Amino acid sequence: MSSSIEQAVEVLRNGGVVAYPTEAVYGLGCDPDNSRAIEKILALKQRERNKGLILIASEVGQVAPYLDELPEEARHRVLASWPGPFTWLWPAKADTSEWLRGDFTTLAVRVTAHPQVRELCQAFGKPLVSTSANLSGQPPARTAAQVREQFGQQVDFVLEGEVGPHSSPTEIRDALSGELIRG
Repeated sequence: MSSSIEQAVEVLRNGGVVAYPTEAVYGLGCDPDNSRAIEKILALKQRERNKGLILIASEVGQVAPYLDELPEEARHRVLASWPGPFTWLWPAKADTSEWLRGDFTTLAVRVTAHPQVRELCQAFGKPLVSTSANLSGQPPARTAAQVREQFGQQVDFVLEGEVGPHSSPTEIRDALSGELIRG
């Protein structure tokens, strides 16, 4: 494990916010079980709590504790797309935090194919909150330098790396219907 991944994990364990490259843009992440860290991300982005957030993971077992069962056909469709740049709105367990779900009964989840984020999630041992690194209404950062331009020292750690080849944030689909929500 690289020293930068170790540093990022330490920041996450201490309730901090980490910026990291994903399939298309830089993301802001934190421990999904730390409401103060989630509050910090929402304040950084100037984002409303009711919109909900995405969880990003290195494997499906990391997001399973937050999710309800899916019918077999829907589960197969979702799992066939991972790892990859596909985010799914999956029915959340009733006790999944509103900090994550927002005003919804679903939770947005993705098993990433980005090698650096996979390593980060594996080292952390659980998923990360993942939301694009930008102020609401601004274009998402695609480099570490752009993260620093928008947020300065407000982000606790910036993991240097390259974003993936996709030009826009990942598509979001409904896990039950397969319907495209955001393309």
